[in-house]
Amino acid sequence: MSAGPEVDSPRIDAPEIDLRIRDPRLREWGFPRWGSAAAAGLDLHACLDEPLILKAQAPAILIPAGFSVLIGDPDWCGLIFPRSGLGHRDGLVLGNGVGVIDADYEGPLMISAWNRNADPAATIEIRPGDRIAQLVFTRVTRPAFTIVDALDPEEPAPQSGRGQGGFGSTGRR
Repeated sequence: MSAGPEVDSPRIDAPEIDLRIRDPRLREWGFPRWGSAAAAGLDLHACLDEPLILKAQAPAILIPAGFSVLIGDPDWCGLIFPRSGLGHRDGLVLGNGVGVIDADYEGPLMISAWNRNADPAATIEIRPGDRIAQLVFTRVTRPAFTIVDALDPEEPAPQSGRGQGGFGSTGRR
Protein backbone atom coordinates (compact mmCIF):
# COMPACT_ATOMS: atom_id res chain seq x y z
CA MET A 1 0.00 0.00 0.00
CA SER A 2 1.25 3.49 -0.80
CA ALA A 3 2.58 5.74 1.92
CA GLY A 4 0.07 8.16 3.35
CA PRO A 5 -2.45 8.55 6.13
CA GLU A 6 -4.34 5.47 7.18
CA VAL A 7 -8.08 5.76 6.64
CA ASP A 8 -9.97 4.22 9.55
CA SER A 9 -8.91 0.81 10.80
CA PRO A 10 -9.42 -1.89 8.17
CA ARG A 11 -10.93 -5.22 9.15
CA ILE A 12 -8.54 -8.15 9.27
CA ASP A 13 -10.16 -9.81 6.22
CA ALA A 14 -10.34 -6.61 4.14
CA PRO A 15 -8.10 -6.22 1.10
CA GLU A 16 -5.35 -3.62 0.94
CA ILE A 17 -6.28 -1.22 -1.83
CA ASP A 18 -3.99 1.34 -3.44
CA LEU A 19 -5.67 4.73 -3.80
CA ARG A 20 -4.24 7.50 -5.99
CA ILE A 21 -5.66 10.98 -5.40
CA ARG A 22 -5.85 12.75 -8.76
CA ASP A 23 -7.60 15.93 -7.61
CA PRO A 24 -5.85 17.65 -4.65
CA ARG A 25 -9.12 19.31 -3.57
CA LEU A 26 -10.26 15.92 -2.29
CA ARG A 27 -8.01 16.31 0.76
CA GLU A 28 -9.66 19.66 1.56
CA TRP A 29 -13.07 18.00 1.30
CA GLY A 30 -12.05 15.30 3.82
CA PHE A 31 -11.66 12.43 1.38
CA PRO A 32 -11.35 9.50 1.87
CA ARG A 33 -13.93 8.96 4.59
CA TRP A 34 -17.07 7.09 5.39
CA GLY A 35 -20.06 9.06 6.70
CA SER A 36 -20.05 7.09 9.96
CA ALA A 37 -18.20 4.25 11.65
CA ALA A 38 -20.78 1.76 10.35
CA ALA A 39 -21.34 3.24 6.86
CA ALA A 40 -20.93 0.78 4.00
CA GLY A 41 -20.22 3.38 1.33
CA LEU A 42 -17.20 5.64 0.92
CA ASP A 43 -18.42 9.14 0.02
CA LEU A 44 -17.58 10.21 -3.54
CA HIS A 45 -17.20 13.91 -4.34
CA ALA A 46 -17.97 15.72 -7.59
CA CYS A 47 -14.58 16.94 -8.78
CA LEU A 48 -15.91 19.77 -10.91
CA ASP A 49 -14.37 23.17 -11.62
CA GLU A 50 -17.75 24.93 -11.60
CA PRO A 51 -21.35 24.08 -10.71
CA LEU A 52 -23.19 21.79 -13.10
CA ILE A 53 -26.93 21.76 -13.79
CA LEU A 54 -28.46 18.38 -14.64
CA LYS A 55 -31.66 18.76 -16.62
CA ALA A 56 -34.44 16.25 -16.06
CA GLN A 57 -34.26 13.19 -18.32
CA ALA A 58 -31.21 14.53 -20.19
CA PRO A 59 -28.45 12.01 -20.98
CA ALA A 60 -26.22 11.08 -18.04
CA ILE A 61 -23.04 13.09 -17.53
CA LEU A 62 -19.72 11.61 -16.38
CA ILE A 63 -18.35 13.45 -13.36
CA PRO A 64 -14.79 12.76 -12.19
CA ALA A 65 -14.47 11.37 -8.66
CA GLY A 66 -10.88 12.66 -8.50
CA PHE A 67 -9.09 9.43 -7.68
CA SER A 68 -8.18 5.95 -8.85
CA VAL A 69 -8.04 2.67 -6.99
CA LEU A 70 -6.30 -0.59 -7.66
CA ILE A 71 -8.15 -3.28 -5.76
CA GLY A 72 -5.75 -5.92 -7.04
CA ASP A 73 -7.43 -8.89 -5.37
CA PRO A 74 -9.79 -10.64 -7.86
CA ASP A 75 -11.94 -11.79 -4.93
CA TRP A 76 -13.05 -8.17 -4.45
CA CYS A 77 -14.64 -5.40 -6.52
CA GLY A 78 -16.00 -1.92 -5.97
CA LEU A 79 -19.60 -0.89 -6.61
CA ILE A 80 -20.66 2.72 -7.12
CA PHE A 81 -24.18 3.51 -5.92
CA PRO A 82 -26.19 6.71 -5.69
CA ARG A 83 -26.49 8.31 -2.26
CA SER A 84 -29.85 7.23 -0.88
CA GLY A 85 -31.30 10.64 0.00
CA LEU A 86 -30.18 12.31 -3.22
CA GLY A 87 -31.64 9.50 -5.28
CA HIS A 88 -34.96 9.26 -3.47
CA ARG A 89 -35.59 12.88 -2.57
CA ASP A 90 -33.88 14.77 -5.40
CA GLY A 91 -33.80 12.27 -8.28
CA LEU A 92 -29.99 12.17 -8.60
CA VAL A 93 -29.16 8.59 -9.58
CA LEU A 94 -26.54 6.84 -11.69
CA GLY A 95 -27.03 6.67 -15.43
CA ASN A 96 -25.69 3.12 -15.44
CA GLY A 97 -27.64 1.93 -12.38
CA VAL A 98 -24.57 0.67 -10.54
CA GLY A 99 -20.93 1.19 -11.49
CA VAL A 100 -18.63 -1.82 -11.22
CA ILE A 101 -14.92 -1.36 -10.47
CA ASP A 102 -13.06 -4.54 -11.38
CA ALA A 103 -10.04 -5.59 -9.34
CA ASP A 104 -7.64 -4.86 -12.22
CA TYR A 105 -9.06 -1.43 -13.20
CA GLU A 106 -6.77 1.43 -12.26
CA GLY A 107 -8.08 4.35 -14.30
CA PRO A 108 -9.87 7.39 -12.93
CA LEU A 109 -13.23 6.74 -11.27
CA MET A 110 -16.14 8.49 -12.93
CA ILE A 111 -19.67 8.95 -11.66
CA SER A 112 -22.44 8.62 -14.26
CA ALA A 113 -24.87 11.25 -12.92
CA TRP A 114 -28.45 11.34 -14.16
CA ASN A 115 -31.50 13.40 -13.19
CA ARG A 116 -34.39 10.88 -13.26
CA ASN A 117 -37.09 13.50 -12.58
CA ALA A 118 -39.99 13.47 -15.05
CA ASP A 119 -40.79 17.16 -14.53
CA PRO A 120 -38.65 19.16 -17.02
CA ALA A 121 -38.41 22.02 -14.50
CA ALA A 122 -36.79 19.77 -11.87
CA THR A 123 -33.11 20.53 -12.39
CA ILE A 124 -30.36 19.36 -10.05
CA GLU A 125 -27.35 21.54 -9.26
CA ILE A 126 -24.10 19.76 -8.45
CA ARG A 127 -21.38 21.95 -6.98
CA PRO A 128 -17.66 21.22 -6.79
CA GLY A 129 -17.05 18.98 -3.79
CA ASP A 130 -20.65 17.79 -3.38
CA ARG A 131 -20.91 14.20 -2.17
CA ILE A 132 -22.98 12.66 -4.96
CA ALA A 133 -22.35 8.90 -4.85
CA GLN A 134 -20.78 6.18 -2.72
CA LEU A 135 -18.29 3.39 -3.30
CA VAL A 136 -18.89 0.03 -1.62
CA PHE A 137 -16.33 -2.78 -1.66
CA THR A 138 -17.62 -6.33 -1.76
CA ARG A 139 -16.46 -9.87 -2.37
CA VAL A 140 -16.80 -11.52 -5.76
CA THR A 141 -17.58 -15.19 -6.33
CA ARG A 142 -16.93 -16.89 -9.65
CA PRO A 143 -18.77 -20.20 -9.72
CA ALA A 144 -17.67 -23.16 -11.79
CA PHE A 145 -20.33 -23.84 -14.43
CA THR A 146 -21.36 -27.23 -15.73
CA ILE A 147 -23.12 -27.07 -19.09
CA VAL A 148 -26.17 -29.40 -19.05
CA ASP A 149 -29.10 -30.15 -21.37
CA ALA A 150 -31.63 -30.00 -18.50
CA LEU A 151 -31.29 -28.69 -14.99
CA ASP A 152 -32.52 -31.95 -13.48
CA PRO A 153 -33.19 -34.73 -16.00
CA GLU A 154 -34.96 -36.82 -13.32
CA GLU A 155 -37.41 -34.05 -12.46
CA PRO A 156 -38.92 -32.32 -15.56
CA ALA A 157 -40.72 -29.61 -13.54
CA PRO A 158 -38.76 -27.58 -11.00
CA GLN A 159 -39.53 -28.65 -7.44
CA SER A 160 -40.02 -25.05 -6.41
CA GLY A 161 -42.62 -24.43 -9.10
CA ARG A 162 -40.71 -21.27 -10.04
CA GLY A 163 -39.83 -20.47 -13.62
CA GLN A 164 -42.74 -22.33 -15.24
CA GLY A 165 -44.54 -19.17 -16.37
CA GLY A 166 -41.43 -17.37 -17.59
CA PHE A 167 -39.88 -14.07 -16.53
CA GLY A 168 -42.09 -12.02 -14.21
CA SER A 169 -44.74 -14.71 -13.97
CA THR A 170 -45.16 -14.63 -10.20
CA GLY A 171 -47.27 -11.48 -10.48
CA ARG A 172 -47.90 -8.69 -8.00
CA ARG A 173 -49.53 -8.74 -4.61
